[in-house]
Amino acid sequence: MDYRVFPPEELIEEGTVELPLSKSISNRALVLAALTPGAPGPAGLANCTDTRALADALASGPAGAVNIGGAGTAMRFLAAYYAATPGTDILLDGDERMRQRPIGQLVDALRACGADVEYAAAEGFPPLKIRGKRLKGGRVTVDATVSSQFVSALLMVAPTMEEGLTLDLDGEPVSLPYILLTLGMMEDRGATIDRTPLTISVEPGSYFPLNNDSAEGDWSAAAFFYEITALTAGWLTLKGLRADSRQGDRRAAEYFERLGVITAPSEDFDNTVDLQPTPDLFGRFDADLSDTPDLAPALVVTAAMLGIPFRVTGLQSLGIKECDRLLALVEELEKTGTTIERVRDFGLEWDGRRHPIAELPVFDARGDHRMAMALAPVAAYIPGITISGAETVAKSYPGYWDALRALGFTLEPVEPN
Repeated sequence: MDYRVFPPEELIEEGTVELPLSKSISNRALVLAALTPGAPGPAGLANCTDTRALADALASGPAGAVNIGGAGTAMRFLAAYYAATPGTDILLDGDERMRQRPIGQLVDALRACGADVEYAAAEGFPPLKIRGKRLKGGRVTVDATVSSQFVSALLMVAPTMEEGLTLDLDGEPVSLPYILLTLGMMEDRGATIDRTPLTISVEPGSYFPLNNDSAEGDWSAAAFFYEITALTAGWLTLKGLRADSRQGDRRAAEYFERLGVITAPSEDFDNTVDLQPTPDLFGRFDADLSDTPDLAPALVVTAAMLGIPFRVTGLQSLGIKECDRLLALVEELEKTGTTIERVRDFGLEWDGRRHPIAELPVFDARGDHRMAMALAPVAAYIPGITISGAETVAKSYPGYWDALRALGFTLEPVEPN
């Protein structure tokens, strides 16, 4: 599905967006409920393909073949869950891109805990043949600079291990707030945890059900509406966001203040924020996004369209996402006349210079939901841009295009090339 995108004809004065539920919280809640004796399913779940893939897999039984498509979180979390669940005999697979995303470090750590996991095809990559059992656990080292999901997957199953788990983190953890989110949700359910900056110890034990397993809005999705406010000077109200959320991407409020968006708690609704445009912009945008790399597409596109030179680092994990997001941002924004330089494998930099373009950009989402959502608001500066592969937003936010229409954007379906 391809869309040509045009901006609102009039200023967005009172736009309201009901944000989707958090995919990150939903996915963790599903696994923790599955590990909790007698626990019901979570009260609210994100309505997206990634979370459905995880929920369907957990409901499918302990034996057979499970294909989670492009759901990277599901692949990592299920690998640990199945390995730590006695009686499981599963072939865990995904789509072609998933078979290119490395999982060797998680498998090595699981094996060090006593897991029976084999590669069914290429060494170090899915699919995985997993025979579940109670793991011994003990002390394990994992490279924390690659993926926080490897760490979270191990932590969630740690209480089921005979000896519990002491996890030594090799290197500064990438996306640390996601690890802290996992730990907080584990502690809510009774896990006993001791943490120092580079070591996490989890005692053996059992989870208990939560009385109030409430869901909340997705701060990662909120970033794209911060972007829209910055590029259109529109006033938006985002419903469902908790200011005290454990989600690391709540730092979008801090970053976008440098790009002309003020965040204020709503006077009319709980768990709601108002986004207010301001002409006060920073002359440069420099940020280390090690804790929040998923914000990079929205921030980079916004700065580029506003003409604000930038240097963003801490993006080493973006190469193994749904696409190589570093490469994708460089190549797709080149179509707008913005020549961005890669800072080796961990960052992006732009000096503010542009070159003319000869045609309207046709952006390739590359099967990546965050690329599609970040590139669509470019229409505010270049009306009539095309998003190719627009359907990929279903991975985290199926209602994104409807939300844009409600704000006055025009989406014209076009035949794919």
